[in-house]
Amino acid sequence: MVTRRIFLGGLVGAAIAPAVLRAEQAGEPEFLKERLTSGSLPPMAERIPARPRIVNLKEMGLAPGSYGGTVRTIIGSQRDIRFMTIYGYARLIGYDKHLQFQPDILADFHSEDDTVFTFTLREGHKWSDGEPFTADDFRYWWEDVILNDKLTPGGGALELRPHGNLPRFEVLDPLTVRYSWDKPNPMFLPTLAGPIPLVIVGPAHYLKQFHKKFQPDQAKMEQMMQASRVKKWQDLHIKMARSYRPENPNLPTLDPWRNTTPLPAEQFVFERNPFFHRVDETGRQLPYLDRFILNVSSSSIIAAKAGAGEADLQATGIDFNDYTFLKEAEKRFPVKVNLWKVARGSRITLLPNLNCADEVWRRLFRDVRLRRALSLAIDRHEINMVAFYGLGTPSADTVLPDSPLFKQEYADAFVKFDADEANRLLDEVGLTKRGDDGIRLLPDGRRAEITVETAGESNLDTDVLELVHDHWANIGLALYTRTSQRDVFRNRAMSGSIMMSIWYGLDNGVPTADMSPSGLATTLDDQLQWPLWGMHYLSAGQEGTAPDLPEAAELVDLLKQWGSTAKFEERQVIWHKMLSLYTQQVFSIGLINSTLQPILRAAKLQNLPEKALYGFDPTSYLGIYMPDAFWYKEA
Repeated sequence: MVTRRIFLGGLVGAAIAPAVLRAEQAGEPEFLKERLTSGSLPPMAERIPARPRIVNLKEMGLAPGSYGGTVRTIIGSQRDIRFMTIYGYARLIGYDKHLQFQPDILADFHSEDDTVFTFTLREGHKWSDGEPFTADDFRYWWEDVILNDKLTPGGGALELRPHGNLPRFEVLDPLTVRYSWDKPNPMFLPTLAGPIPLVIVGPAHYLKQFHKKFQPDQAKMEQMMQASRVKKWQDLHIKMARSYRPENPNLPTLDPWRNTTPLPAEQFVFERNPFFHRVDETGRQLPYLDRFILNVSSSSIIAAKAGAGEADLQATGIDFNDYTFLKEAEKRFPVKVNLWKVARGSRITLLPNLNCADEVWRRLFRDVRLRRALSLAIDRHEINMVAFYGLGTPSADTVLPDSPLFKQEYADAFVKFDADEANRLLDEVGLTKRGDDGIRLLPDGRRAEITVETAGESNLDTDVLELVHDHWANIGLALYTRTSQRDVFRNRAMSGSIMMSIWYGLDNGVPTADMSPSGLATTLDDQLQWPLWGMHYLSAGQEGTAPDLPEAAELVDLLKQWGSTAKFEERQVIWHKMLSLYTQQVFSIGLINSTLQPILRAAKLQNLPEKALYGFDPTSYLGIYMPDAFWYKEA
């Protein structure tokens, strides 16, 4: 039997009473003084759990801080308030900076063979409105949300039913819940710890008013539906309960900051959660910072605004090609710019759409010889020097050396510039005829023109495509570029209108064998190389089409095998099989990885690492570096 049991160790058991005493002595944030004085907010010792999560910053190489301050950051649209959920990184179970699981919101957890998971809550933990956070919140979400066919018509997230059936759910006592599967579910913990965490709990005391089962006043329900511009009670509940994109300022949260601004708005203000469950070793309750202000701007000018002194912390909306400009801002404004390593499989990736509507191109893209030719024809050294000043690494779209799963053969798969071999492969595919301009002709007589579509969110993509245009022209392929908005871009991919796109590579470039290899298989409809196959998996076969390419189908089968074993060694073997198959088949054409991401911060903002891994999954951008522990050091 494989058992994982995690506690907060000596930081909790021995330090509970001293932590509460220190909380009483550490003082309160000035930001809360008015509420404390009026009696509308209890003192800190009554706000934090009896067993808070004690974060020993000195042991982490950080400095305990002081309260106060506002951080300004810039977002590209209202939807990007979701970054606060990612940055706040309050999770039932999360990753530490070494990407090992640790309890966070939970006091501890116990896993037996990845089939039975027992979660223990913190006594006295409260939602941001001061109401108790208990097992009943898990019960409500399970019995009245997941098992309600109106609210969850698909039968629940795939991570909850990897083998087709939902788990058994039990409330053992007011602070203990259990989820049990008959077979291992190794995706459960990574999904809870991810940037978009699996939702298995919600504030029942607040949400019941929007639920048909609990709302006795139909007239009030109708009134709330009208105010929210929805026609069904279930749509009202979904809208009011959405936690990942916290658009409802009244929704109680467990995050370090809570949104106070309703939609629509050009500026969103997030204020400290006075009931947050973490404290530092001196007894100060986290977060240190009082507020985050998110200003909405056009994505194309975020870098310009950040470089003009309009941001105190900026990681999104800026790119490596903005680094020189942002570094110059250090001379004009009290800011610092650091470079973190991007943790994706590739910073820039070309994705031939194996589901594209054009039958001729679809047949060609499904021929591995063509995909290998496209990859071999690209001079990655030139791209690295021109776009990244030689600071990146030419590589296939695969895991980074920072991952224990890294093998050089994965990174080297069909990336060495070899135009002669690319030409030979294209001839072998049957593209032997050329027009007067040297461009090859398709079997139906058309010119071999590939339109690469981009969401238009980075000038870097455009710069790289200009280089690839010349590389592919040398082997008789014409490249054109089309730009569209992100939503249109994804819709066109799903419809098969996109032949090829340029996007990021694998979300998680630093996985361990315990993390899901789902990114290597046809699992999501936003995987631009096979959106219809991904939709088929995501919808449990109700939509899209099943992969009819043997190698793609094999990846899905291997993913199922990974999800059926509780043994680390077996998961490791499966990961390597999938990485080998994925890179040998060149399902995505990675160009450069280990690139650098600028992180701009106010010079007096403390506890940000100078160097770190930066990515969506598993680091949740800034999340695992604990922005709740960032603080301003006054000169």
